[in-house]
Amino acid sequence: MLIFFKCLLPLIITQLRLNMNILITGASGLIASALEKSLTKAGHTIYKMDRSRQSSAPFNWCPAEGIIHYDESKGIHAVINLAGSNISDGRWTDKKKKEIFESRIKSTELLSETLSKLKSPPKTFISASAIGFYGETGNNKVNEEDLDGDDFLATVAKNWEQATIPAINAGIRTVNIRTGIVLSTQGGALKQMLLPFKLGLGGIVGNGKQYMSWVSINDVTRIIEFILNTDSVKGPLNMVAPEAVTNYEFTKSLGNALKRPTLFPLPNIGVRILFGEMGDALLLTSIRVTPTKLLNHGYNFTNHKLSDTFNSLFKNRTD
Repeated sequence: MLIFFKCLLPLIITQLRLNMNILITGASGLIASALEKSLTKAGHTIYKMDRSRQSSAPFNWCPAEGIIHYDESKGIHAVINLAGSNISDGRWTDKKKKEIFESRIKSTELLSETLSKLKSPPKTFISASAIGFYGETGNNKVNEEDLDGDDFLATVAKNWEQATIPAINAGIRTVNIRTGIVLSTQGGALKQMLLPFKLGLGGIVGNGKQYMSWVSINDVTRIIEFILNTDSVKGPLNMVAPEAVTNYEFTKSLGNALKRPTLFPLPNIGVRILFGEMGDALLLTSIRVTPTKLLNHGYNFTNHKLSDTFNSLFKNRTD
């Protein structure tokens, strides 16, 4: 009987984990949309944070005004905070940079402070951050133990993570996911690249030597589920594949997967004329990041080689 119980125990634990109530902010974004599907499929109940002022939803807010309604009766076990305006949908004017900063920091501060004051707070708080935390790294590999950079995105990421301190101080297990370039045909950077590459207009950016730290959307959802189920994971965590690639490698791999030439480079001066500071930060900065904490905790990547990842993403392509 004892042996039989031991055999059943892992199954019992798995079933218990399938009953989490999870609140997601920024629910219309690429990651949140994919995550909602995967978590629902896994048996969890998903709630979304509504932004409508007239909403009667159990969870709604207006971070800019410091207003939030959080229905504690829903018994939320975990909160996944993915709120923040798109950093690549226009040139970085002073107004846009303020929006990028405040949409992340104000919302996270409001949510973190709210969670810290609940009578029955969630067990886990997963809050978005970005590998921009490290700034320019050149050819050097960085992990979660390395210091922050000194450019705009590094400042945003540092303050974004500091905004979760109230939740940490309240004893809530908090994980700051420093996300790299998320590869998905449904949105994000890759979707924007597909049309010019399919037309044979793709090419290296700058000198092509800058490192790009990427992760597949499939691994993104699996990593977040891994975090939810691994109580020992806390603090900053790099959500990137094990091997960053140079822009040259990325360009050639994407061209090969699409069976298109990549003969049209975009030099540094072209990037700066077209995109200004945003181009420098997103296209020319080299950020070579390793997922040390994930690997140390035993996470197994589904997509760890870029060429295989592209082939998997495009396997149902008909053009």
